[in-house]
Amino acid sequence: MAGLPHSTRAWCGVAAAAVAVGVTELAAVPFGPQADARTAVGSAVIDATPGAVKEWAITTFGMADKLVLTLAVLGVIAALAAVSAALQTRRFPVGSVVIVAAGIVGSAAVLSRAGAGAPDVIPTVVGTACGVAALHFLLSGRFTDAGETASTGVDRGRRLSLVALGFVAAGGLTGAAGVALSRRAASVTGDRTAFALPRVDVSAPPIPRAVQPEGAGLPSFITPTADFYRIDTALSVPQVARDEWQLRIHGMVDREITYRFADLERFETLEKVVTLTCVSNPVGGDLISTATWTGFRVRDLLAAAGIHPDADMVLSTSRDGFTAGTPVEALTDERDALLAIGMNGEPLPTEHGYPARLVVPGLYGYVSATKWVVDLELTRFDRAQAYWTKLGWSERGPIKTESRIDVPRAGGDVAPGPVTFGGVAWAQNRGVRAVEVRIDPPGGQGDWQPARLGASYSNDTWRLWSVDWEARETGLHTITVRATDNTGAVQTEARADPVPDGATGWHSIVFNVT
Repeated sequence: MAGLPHSTRAWCGVAAAAVAVGVTELAAVPFGPQADARTAVGSAVIDATPGAVKEWAITTFGMADKLVLTLAVLGVIAALAAVSAALQTRRFPVGSVVIVAAGIVGSAAVLSRAGAGAPDVIPTVVGTACGVAALHFLLSGRFTDAGETASTGVDRGRRLSLVALGFVAAGGLTGAAGVALSRRAASVTGDRTAFALPRVDVSAPPIPRAVQPEGAGLPSFITPTADFYRIDTALSVPQVARDEWQLRIHGMVDREITYRFADLERFETLEKVVTLTCVSNPVGGDLISTATWTGFRVRDLLAAAGIHPDADMVLSTSRDGFTAGTPVEALTDERDALLAIGMNGEPLPTEHGYPARLVVPGLYGYVSATKWVVDLELTRFDRAQAYWTKLGWSERGPIKTESRIDVPRAGGDVAPGPVTFGGVAWAQNRGVRAVEVRIDPPGGQGDWQPARLGASYSNDTWRLWSVDWEARETGLHTITVRATDNTGAVQTEARADPVPDGATGWHSIVFNVT
């Protein structure tokens, strides 16, 4: 160990960490998803992160936030291993101590997850032991010639670095194999493939072609399932088969009820087109999508339980422990909130909640759109708090009137002559009555002009708009949009961050007429 460059010893620490993580992932396969220390640590980090930081991550990274978190956790592990291994000596095994400490943290994270037990830490213990053994093996001096002196440390370091690189590759391949095997073992893909949606009793009205304005490259009125936004706290997508799923309804009810999937057959099946919006959607953001949902009225499921008149909130819980607090009236009124089992004519994708989730028109997802839902507790807002409300978000999350410019793109060039701009507007549960656009020339300000609206499908869906414009004066222009909902309320110009109850403000972008 003596005479080795610090950088070489640091690289050995990274190699040992790779072995520890890789072996842990592979060893966790026969134990099940609850034994996955990588996911457990990442989930613990998500749970412990302040709300403002989570909001920054979602706003900054959008649907890539989980990938960024995973890479960040692995990066921190590698950095700690590198620094501690660089400081390791025979007398002070700093690197080994840090690997053991990381194993203890990983074991604690595993035990903190729902459904985990003492045997589920075995993969982490095995991986930790392998990591310590790998570090001692690499720093044992066996890769150097007995006659070498400190003056030849560069050669020794090069040889050792190549061996360490092999350990990194082995750890990476082992970890990748463990992740792939774990996903395959836990996957409910076969269960989902074998499931056929039930016959729809109440179909959604046909979508007229006129909902889609012509002449501008706007989003499709119905968002393709693969493009539907996904924001949730699940670092690893829960895998729940239909025969394992059950929905417990309890709390402030006359009688507790537990539904299994087969029990849902006695309820009327509905089809609804609903636009969902994330509360983290910034002004002009894309965390909004529309789909055709198939499912059952939540109010029908709740009616059999008998809701106490003083209950004002339903605390829904996901299979992975996430909770949302929804006003009782939003689940029992005529908006027809759904326990959805289908999306765009297919069973729900696993990442969107298979086999069942909530879809509540008019509310931001953090208070309504619980995926992999397994529990509904009738309670009160003054007695219980949900996941995001504990972190500073408001208790009730009605969606605000907002609009967005999709064409032209920010900073884009526009050729002189006639052009068509456009975008979307939304005010779920109220609907959009009008959209206005203002195009400011260089150094001046234009007038508001009405946009051409696509047909209104329902108050629960977004509305697409377009406007024709003649590009004459070259230079930088600014286009701004605002919407008016069906109550007559005009979208506010006042800028507000997503926290605590949704962003507000007019969306403006700058483009260049060339």
